Amino acid sequence: MDIEILHLIEGARQSRGLAVIIDVFRAFTVECFVMNNGAESIIPTASKELAYSLKTQNNDFILMGERHGKILQGFDYGNSPAQLENVNFSGKTIIHTTSAGTQGLDNAVNADEVITGSLVNAKAAAEYIKKKQPQKVSLVCMGLEALSESEEDTLCAEYIKSLLEGKSMDVQKEIESLKNTSGAKFFNKDLQDVFPEKDFYLSTQINRFDFVLRLRKENGLNRIVKIPL
Repeated sequence: MDIEILHLIEGARQSRGLAVIIDVFRAFTVECFVMNNGAESIIPTASKELAYSLKTQNNDFILMGERHGKILQGFDYGNSPAQLENVNFSGKTIIHTTSAGTQGLDNAVNADEVITGSLVNAKAAAEYIKKKQPQKVSLVCMGLEALSESEEDTLCAEYIKSLLEGKSMDVQKEIESLKNTSGAKFFNKDLQDVFPEKDFYLSTQINRFDFVLRLRKENGLNRIVKIPL
């Protein structure tokens, strides 16, 4: 199994085989919570314009997402797991657009299969890959707004890689260090309305969920579905 760690939009475009598009803070952490809380599916889109259009066509769909971390105008929810961890989404379809994660999904057009990656279901992702046994695995770290590499996404990629290779890794120690790097914004008192402290802890709950989120095409749209292990 050839495992490669890639970064940002170009990394998504270069991904081949089974691609894991990683966004720990916070897109794919949010999607795990949403699907765990009963959502039927998620329509991820890089385009906020498409998100608004889909909502116009389907009033019962739920709009969720952000730009620069902030909830978009007219959206039902932002991109904060703390905001929605206890919300019942049973049977709902979610439209999700973000600055990094959903951009990666839109650009992973050369991969044979695409799943999302985050710390909350990293082990599940590794187990899924082991079952599939692809020749090529692309671990794509979407970083900060898909513009610069970020420590948390690289950590997640390295952790999944270590699980696939059967190597040990002190993930908790690495998570603690995130408080002083890419996770520092969650501890800034002036940013709590956009980056609440609880989001850091929810996003770093290692292996909380035992399912993967798989991307598929349906009626010309990307759609995320839950695959239990």
